[in-house]
Amino acid sequence: MKKLNLKVFAFLSTLALSSYGQNLDLTKKDSIVESYWLVSLGTNIVDDSGDEFRELFDIKEAWNIAKYPSRLSFGRYFKNGMGIEMIGTFNKYREGKIVDDVVNPTDINFFSIDLRTSYDLNMIIGDTGFFDPYVGIGVGYTNANNQGRGTYNGVLGFRTWLSDHWGLDFNTTGKWTMNTDNATNLIQHAFGVAYRFQVEKGLSRKGLEKLALLEEIQEKQQKVKDSIAKLEEDERLLAERMQKEREAVELAAAEQSKQKAEEARREALQDEVNSLGNILFEFNSSYLTDKDKELLDKLTNVMRNEPDLVIKVMAHTDSRGTQKYNQWLSERRAQRTVEYMVLKGVSEARISHEAYGETKLVNECKDGVYCTEEEHAKNRRSEFVIQEY
Repeated sequence: MKKLNLKVFAFLSTLALSSYGQNLDLTKKDSIVESYWLVSLGTNIVDDSGDEFRELFDIKEAWNIAKYPSRLSFGRYFKNGMGIEMIGTFNKYREGKIVDDVVNPTDINFFSIDLRTSYDLNMIIGDTGFFDPYVGIGVGYTNANNQGRGTYNGVLGFRTWLSDHWGLDFNTTGKWTMNTDNATNLIQHAFGVAYRFQVEKGLSRKGLEKLALLEEIQEKQQKVKDSIAKLEEDERLLAERMQKEREAVELAAAEQSKQKAEEARREALQDEVNSLGNILFEFNSSYLTDKDKELLDKLTNVMRNEPDLVIKVMAHTDSRGTQKYNQWLSERRAQRTVEYMVLKGVSEARISHEAYGETKLVNECKDGVYCTEEEHAKNRRSEFVIQEY
């Protein structure tokens, strides 16, 4: 009876998954345009008033609007979101408009040719299908106000697509002249009709997710069909696997907890050792002062309370004297520090030492640099680092 119930359950599961999968069929809405060639025709507006980057919308006084198709572009856009486009524009600086901070006395022709690369922001914000924002950079040549100039360009714009082929393009380009001695910067707005051809389409992110889900459903359907004859055995194996996974998770959690506890303990011990401070030696001396011995007594107590604690003494000197002498002096300081702690009952197996001479100064008091005695004193030290705990 139990086996029959399991078979009925498997059949109903297959039927439910099949019905659910039918509601997830891929449709045209799940595809997007990925790469294409583009041509656009439109008009452009030029603002070369001299304050165009401060007053963006002084339309009446500064905007020169071409009243007929005056912008043509041709480009190629790729699956990775990058595109390259060549653009040609024509306009006129109108009489009475402000150009280069003065009122223009007569109509003056304007033309430019630009090459730019752009990046589709949908690659970052997600597919929208009809709305296609982009940013770009490029270079170009502009003849404006009877002055030719090379320009560095930055563009911000968007296209809104009415179909797979037709859409509208709106953008604003800032043009910074390469030769600031003879020409000024300007802004050029543009809008027009865009047509794309040799369109290659692919699945959108939503379509890819739906495809992955469909494949997952189909796989589950097959698994359910294949499991009818051996469902009881699979159930047992599944239970064993889940139990092992739970045990593995618990073991990993316990190990992680142990590691965190050990790390916390090490940090706490090092903080306790650091709080004692460093041994600070007198100039040209390796002898311990009463204050130094008091510090080492405290460190000895810490090691008595932590019987597994192993430390290293690292001894240093200031930069005065020869390197060879300072290396010898730091070794003497390290040895005297260790000898005192051993005398106080610390096992030699629990304390090691290393001498660095003047190679690890804590400040800029190296050879040839004037420093006060207080600054030099900071380098005449023995430090303590935990090796084991």
